[in-house]
Amino acid sequence: MTGLDRPRVLSGMRPTGRLHLGNYMGALANWVKLQDGYECYFFIADYHALTTDYANTENLVRNTEEVALDWLGAGLDPERCVLFLQSAVPQHADLHLRFSMITPVSWLERVPTYKEQQENLTEKDLSTYGFLGYPLLQAADILLYQPKFVPVGQDQVVHVELTREIARRFNQFYKLGEREVLPEPQVLLTPSPKLPGTDGRKMSKSYGNTIELTDAEATVRQKLKTMVTDPARVRRTDAGDPDLCPVGDLHKVFSAPERMQQVYAGCRSASIGCIECKGWAADALVQILAPIQERRASFTASQAMEVLRAGSGRARQRAEATMSEVDQAMRMPKLAEQSVLQTVAAGAAL
Repeated sequence: MTGLDRPRVLSGMRPTGRLHLGNYMGALANWVKLQDGYECYFFIADYHALTTDYANTENLVRNTEEVALDWLGAGLDPERCVLFLQSAVPQHADLHLRFSMITPVSWLERVPTYKEQQENLTEKDLSTYGFLGYPLLQAADILLYQPKFVPVGQDQVVHVELTREIARRFNQFYKLGEREVLPEPQVLLTPSPKLPGTDGRKMSKSYGNTIELTDAEATVRQKLKTMVTDPARVRRTDAGDPDLCPVGDLHKVFSAPERMQQVYAGCRSASIGCIECKGWAADALVQILAPIQERRASFTASQAMEVLRAGSGRARQRAEATMSEVDQAMRMPKLAEQSVLQTVAAGAAL
């Protein structure tokens, strides 16, 4: 299918540095699968990084490079999808500003993560408009590309629903004739398996419990050796239950069915110890990580940034097509006019 035949999807990720297995299984692995069936736009959300880390930006460039390299290593292909940098497409900020004029403050204050993050990130001053308004920027990120779907896990559905509400409100005020400029995107629910970190909690960089996509085999094995297990297995002879064990959760995601049978039988009968079971889990993780790391090593940081530069040019043309329609619908004065049809045609030719 050509790009015109495929439904468009849009998703993004903050530049937090090297990605871990939780990022991979929660989003990235699914994005790689979407490339062939959808017209995909994936962006590194560097503006969003500023909503909580505005006071420290010294690692922003390096973190962006690391994420881009991990994307390429995971299998995102710039020939099959558009990979770009949010701040390199100024229309994101433009549409965000338009939305800020029409969105009630109460809509933003009721977003669940607004108060939740303020309570959890007490070491940071989050009493800023940027933090309050990040769902608006997120809505602009999405609606700027007029996607049919937004691939998210269940915990992100509420954010897409707010985006749909904002699109609905915009379309109530502004239309091109009888046509709505910003179609409401649909949620494309993606599987997000339970993936514990080495301490048994959700794998998260803030917990320091991650297995990174770039971790060498020896590092993976060492991290798994220290991983918590079923608390019922105090002694080697104690029987355990893989359904109550974080290592068992890793096996469910990464190990073959035959290995899972060995894990269940061996753990419940105490015929295998936790060290052996962790070694099997490490075997499975190394098999997943090895090809990712091999692909990643074939790119330099400058090559990864060049991919983002080229993709950002393509994204700007698509974004400008939307903003031309937004301007016309809002009856904004323009000093240099270009017809919507010309702009759309230019974007379609990419």
